[in-house]
Amino acid sequence: MEVKDNGIGMESDFLKNVVNPFTTTRDTRRVGLGIPLLEASANRASGELKITSEKFVGTTVKASFKISHIDRIPLGDLAQTMEGIIIARPDIEYDLTLDNKKERFNFNSSDIKRRLGEVPITNFEVIKWIGEYLNDGVKTIFGGILDEILS
Repeated sequence: MEVKDNGIGMESDFLKNVVNPFTTTRDTRRVGLGIPLLEASANRASGELKITSEKFVGTTVKASFKISHIDRIPLGDLAQTMEGIIIARPDIEYDLTLDNKKERFNFNSSDIKRRLGEVPITNFEVIKWIGEYLNDGVKTIFGGILDEILS
């Protein structure tokens, strides 16, 4: 799984510590669990987490999982997650890649926006299509093995 943005990126010192649950940019609490939990899930399933970031350029998060590993936890509803973040921040470019070493599926929000022209990416019908497209990509790449994320 690869998620890339073209946001503000991270300072190198922050990036070195981003897998620490006590490293966070939040003001509301002093603990950030998202990245440490993703890393633990990947490691538990014979995978790994790699994060690269450049200040004022963006961040790329890559996580790999052995799909058939007994300790791989369900990944959740990827399409619904992407729909939600696109609705919340349509100004960010989202580049999602799913890869099973034989086939590759890519979703890029900038490509979608270009094709839409004047229609906003947050339009209900567009968001619905994005969800269906992503679910089809998951089925193509993982061949039904990840049906738990589509329910």
